[in-house]
Amino acid sequence: MARIPAVEHSFAAHPLATGPGPSATEAGAVDADVVGAVLRTARAVLAERVAEASETDASFCGDLAGRVANFTLDGGKRMRPRLLWWAMRACGAADAGTTAAALRLGVALELIQSCALIHDDVMDRSRLRRGRPAVHIDLADRAGLAPDSEVGSAFGTSAAVLAGDLALVWADDTVAETPLPAPVRRRIRAIWRSMRTEMVAGQYLDLHGQATGGSSAARAIRTACLKSALYSVERPLAIGAALADADERTTAALRSAGRGAGIAFQLRDDLLGVFGDPARTGKPSGDDIREGKPTYLLAVARERAEAEGDQGALAVLGRAVGNADVTEAELADVREVFEATGARAHVERKAERLRDHAVRRLGEAVDADAHGGRQLLGLLHTVSGGRPAHDDLRGHDSPAAARVLTTAEGGQVR
Repeated sequence: MARIPAVEHSFAAHPLATGPGPSATEAGAVDADVVGAVLRTARAVLAERVAEASETDASFCGDLAGRVANFTLDGGKRMRPRLLWWAMRACGAADAGTTAAALRLGVALELIQSCALIHDDVMDRSRLRRGRPAVHIDLADRAGLAPDSEVGSAFGTSAAVLAGDLALVWADDTVAETPLPAPVRRRIRAIWRSMRTEMVAGQYLDLHGQATGGSSAARAIRTACLKSALYSVERPLAIGAALADADERTTAALRSAGRGAGIAFQLRDDLLGVFGDPARTGKPSGDDIREGKPTYLLAVARERAEAEGDQGALAVLGRAVGNADVTEAELADVREVFEATGARAHVERKAERLRDHAVRRLGEAVDADAHGGRQLLGLLHTVSGGRPAHDDLRGHDSPAAARVLTTAEGGQVR
């Protein structure tokens, strides 16, 4: 693999490859550049993993291990490590040991995200990721096989599954090898176990919905909760709280805030998948329709059309959803159905209510006037798609948002 020597060089050249520098132990230094500190720690961790892989087998290291390392380091907003970090800081932790542990656990979150994305692209048959060939496409191409041929497709997808598995193994190893006090370790291991299972459950519900032709609005929200809200927002916040040894009330409020923001994120992402400008989103508009994704937006439109007896709208959805060859004119008809049934406006309002719920619950968990609280508030606004506004903390709870969370959690708002 052509990039491996360069990546190994960057690992070796980086100060954290030989030992932790000030940014790995001083919370204030990390505050100034969380992403940079996470990346420095990631290079150190991945340098060890790639070196171990090279001792196992040169081909395995060059083709797979190095590619996983590159994939993890390239691109992404590092939102999960940032949520973890600022939750920990908002809860008051700042000592050197906790700071170093937070950065390592942030790397573990990035690795499990690599696993999810690599497997996602295989399941969705996506050819691109971050503007470059997806891992399964690249693996086939680097092996000298046509990615669309029978042999090339089988090799590429199978090897990508192994690459995702390796990322998950490295994530688990990173958590296991992070020095932590025994009570904190137990809390984090419990969160980590739940998060891994929830991620897989969400992926399965998504696949099941595509294969069976859709799901109810309640089922779609549950899928969004498992696939996006828990794994991407709530669990990173919970890990940060656990690192700071936060009390049960604080942790529960942070988790609820994360769940609301995470579901809001998924609802807005569903809207962008249909109505977004590809030049701004970086992905084709309408792919969710082509793939038959069981989104909340689609479920609401169907349920409303059925309730109104709108056979024309149902026929439009029936022709387009899950049709890989859907035309631009048919996609325009689907967008019109989403507008006419009120599904688009309903989803937009739902996302706003969830954002408001998240902001209120964050205000119950931490001091939003303090530096860590302000940073965390900004991240939750970014995640949920709202505009940062400190005064939002003075707003009221939304019963509608609570009902959405109740559905997502199977009957209990936390």
